[in-house]
Amino acid sequence: MPTRPGLLDRIEQYFALSPLPETAVRRVGALDVPVGSAEWPYPARPHPGGGPVPVADIEAALALQRESGMPEALEWFAQRNPGLAQAARSAGLGIDELPLLVAVDDVEVTLPEGVRFFLVGADDPQLATYQRLAQLAFATPVGATAGPISSAPGAAPDRLVDPPQPTSVLRERIADGRTVMMIAVEDGEPVAVGSHQPVDVDGTGMSEIVGVATLPRFRGRGLGAGLASTLVEHAGETVQTVFLAAGDDDVARVYERVGFARIGTTLVAERVSD
Repeated sequence: MPTRPGLLDRIEQYFALSPLPETAVRRVGALDVPVGSAEWPYPARPHPGGGPVPVADIEAALALQRESGMPEALEWFAQRNPGLAQAARSAGLGIDELPLLVAVDDVEVTLPEGVRFFLVGADDPQLATYQRLAQLAFATPVGATAGPISSAPGAAPDRLVDPPQPTSVLRERIADGRTVMMIAVEDGEPVAVGSHQPVDVDGTGMSEIVGVATLPRFRGRGLGAGLASTLVEHAGETVQTVFLAAGDDDVARVYERVGFARIGTTLVAERVSD
């Protein structure tokens, strides 16, 4: 495995390449701002080697995102841009700190009893359901409960997951192999979902695990760790490095128990609601 500085360099390259070829990337001062489909948005990021990011660059990037219909968002590594947090706050953004972890050798694959994992095909008619599952899971705090996500006749989906999410970009990405989605199924019902997104970086594959989400009533059974470890196993067939940003330190410790190691901190800045 590369040293930590070298690994962060490669992950920065990964993020610089990720929006391509589907999304145009505009250079705004020291920031790269992807401007593509709002169905699959990317945050602005510091240009690799671009130096300090002033408040004026952040404000210009946010204005471009608004004009393009993109969410106002900025991401970076704390280890690479230590002064960016204060500049982002000055631009009116709130900041979350996410542990950045990389999968090391011999990640333990965990398979919770009674649950089966399936890869999702681009022609799967339930893609919108899986997206609603993730939306509901991320919108429901740990310890809370929520109703079913089924949209079958007679069902009463939670209002948080209406209307159905668009799936055209996701279908295209799955068909092209740019997104590999996996679901966990129990008794015929999808209960958790997650993906990895491979990118070729200078001839060496890397992939980020994203969107690992479990329905509230199924939490605490190791489904998230099981999905992540199975996604690592799948990604390892074609790439050399797999990484992820955990939601918080507690989630990071779960991933560490199955074979991830923390290498840094991802900072996510978004517009603070009034």
